[in-house]
Amino acid sequence: MANKDRTLVEILEEHNLIDVVKYMNFVGSPQAGAVATFSGTTRDTFEGKTVLELRYEAYVPMAIKQMKTICESARSSWDLISIAVAHRLGPVPVGEISVFVAVSSVHRADSLEACRFLIDELKASVPIWKKEVYTNGEVWKENSEFLQRRLELGNGNGSHSCRKRLVEEGQHRKGCCGVKVRIDEVPVVDDKSPRTSSCGGDPSLAMGKTIVAENREEEDGVG
Repeated sequence: MANKDRTLVEILEEHNLIDVVKYMNFVGSPQAGAVATFSGTTRDTFEGKTVLELRYEAYVPMAIKQMKTICESARSSWDLISIAVAHRLGPVPVGEISVFVAVSSVHRADSLEACRFLIDELKASVPIWKKEVYTNGEVWKENSEFLQRRLELGNGNGSHSCRKRLVEEGQHRKGCCGVKVRIDEVPVVDDKSPRTSSCGGDPSLAMGKTIVAENREEEDGVG
């Protein structure tokens, strides 16, 4: 089976739950000595505020394309058998899964490192946006991985294409081209301006609209 046939990428429309068993079965293989998974779930609090649910929106065509690119990049650095990545859209209540990643490989190191890479790059570069809904309000939030990627691009450190595995501070880390922006039709409230990926993002994402992004990092764990 070709590598492209061993990769499953899906974005689920509103109110469709993630079927973990389906993706586990997909990556399962007699050749696999390891299967690594990641489940991103909605937690009930954030910085002292009670969270009711998360709501996700996406630019689906570009999101699917970028997710496939990330999977191809993972294969170029690790010896993988199968990859499955799924993300929900719409409301995701507390305790439910919003994103799921499963990777199989002959040896555990490959699947463990690739699984971490896949979820980090998904959060940094795939155009999927998250709104946190609290008991006393709601706010669009940007992942810390995205904010770091935007900073790197602004400093001229992210303009290169996808690169091979890097060793940084004793840990294997890898970067992939791409940047995501949250688009909304609201008055500009600060000095941010529409931008697209320096690695070939779709200019239509920023056309005639403004970016809403929170300039603060958040801890991973809320979706």
